[in-house]
Order: sequence, then structure tokens, then C-alpha cells
Amino acid sequence: MATERPLILVSNDDGIDAPGLRYLIDSVKELGDVIAVAPDAPRSGQASAITVDSMLRITQHDDFAGAKMYSVNGTPVDCVKLGLHAVVPRRPDLMLSGINHGSNSGNSVIYSGTMGAVMEACMVGIPSIGFSLLHHSWAADFSQCGTFVRGIAGKVLANGLPQSVCLNVNIPAKCTPKGIKVVRASRGHWTEEYAQYQDPHRRTFYLLTGRFVDDEPDNPETDNYWLDRQYVSVVPVLPDQTFVSAIPAIAGLLTSE
Repeated sequence: MATERPLILVSNDDGIDAPGLRYLIDSVKELGDVIAVAPDAPRSGQASAITVDSMLRITQHDDFAGAKMYSVNGTPVDCVKLGLHAVVPRRPDLMLSGINHGSNSGNSVIYSGTMGAVMEACMVGIPSIGFSLLHHSWAADFSQCGTFVRGIAGKVLANGLPQSVCLNVNIPAKCTPKGIKVVRASRGHWTEEYAQYQDPHRRTFYLLTGRFVDDEPDNPETDNYWLDRQYVSVVPVLPDQTFVSAIPAIAGLLTSE
């Protein structure tokens, strides 16, 4: 009896035409049958946003490297939800997002559309991984990513992940990574977040800018520490953000006389 090849659902937040998405497909096409459902345009910073007041449409595109290609006029999470509802022929064995053009290390996971798609698939029990390259350019060189993408995706496909856990994988750019480190996200904050301008009518407007300040740059338990040293970082992520161990303390605080 013939065995079905694994089914891999792929998405991103940079859009259906992003080079990183196509490199991801090329990297994993030997692992299974790939179906891509991605936004019709860049949707970075959308986190886990969903569309609730507009019509969503699915558009089929030419196949790429054997993968079926679809776009959705919505967010990355819309792509996963609608892809599972109306595109894939059966439940995927693996969900991959990326390869993102730019870092999703540290607290960027909170804002990331790349990881929003991953967490959506994780919440319905599909082993899920987000991949990001620390280079924002559309012309970024992804050639050093393939070995790590195939290796990590292949092991997760074969062995699964702990229940309710997904992976946030960041890959250093412009180098040959030295290896993989499984760590936690760096603690930090963003500063100088907006630049102020005036339009031709002298009305003030703002554009998002800023930079991430790592509060623990010398801590080897964190992703940015190892990314700075040319290692691939892998951070296990829980979509459920409940701080379970704090429940007794908060209950005591709120119920005390």
C-alpha cells in the first residue's frame, strides 16, 4: 500500500512573492508535498491579527518548485485559518512560516506576523516552526539557511514537538552559521520608536522606527547572545501566555482583606 507523503503548509508575512518564502519551499520540497497560503502583499507586524470586517478572497498562482501557491487578501493568521478551512485537502503534518526578511528574536515574537501564523497552527495541534533571517533586504542571501531549515523541519516532521509548543528559529546573516543553540528569548525593549514629520500641508505624522535594546547582551541563555556569535537560535514558544505559577500570588493579592 502506498504511503502518503507528508503535507506541509507554508505561509509568511512578507507576501506570496517574497524570495524568503520561495527559498523555504525549495528547502523543504523533498520532505513532503508543499502548499503555500500567504498574504497577497507584505503584512509584517500583524502578530495574531485576524480580519473580521472585510471579505477574504483566495487567489491561486502558478506552482513553484512543485508547490501549490495561493494568496489571501488578509493577515498571516487569516492565511493559516482560511488555508486549513478551504485550501488543504487534509490536515497538514507540519506548518512552516518564513523565511522572514528580518529578525524575530527577543520580544519581536510578540509583534511578528511570521510567528502569528506559527502560533495559529500550533493552537490547533499542528507541529509548527517559524524561520527568520537577520537581513531585511529583498535581495538577502538565504543560501546558508537551507541546511538548518531542512534539518530542523525534518526532525520535527519525524519526531513532532511537545504539546502546545512551537519553534521560533532565527538565522544570522552574511556568515556560515556555526551551529544551533536552543535558548530563550532575550529580554529587552524598543526605544526611539517613532519619527515625526510634517506633510506638505504642515500636518504632523509619524512613522515607526526605533531599535531594540537588549537588556541582557552578555547572557548565554538568550537568543541574541548566540545570534551575535553566528549561531542559529531556536526558541520554544507557547501560544498560551498564561503565567500559571503566578496564579496563587495574584489570587492572594485580589482576595486579601
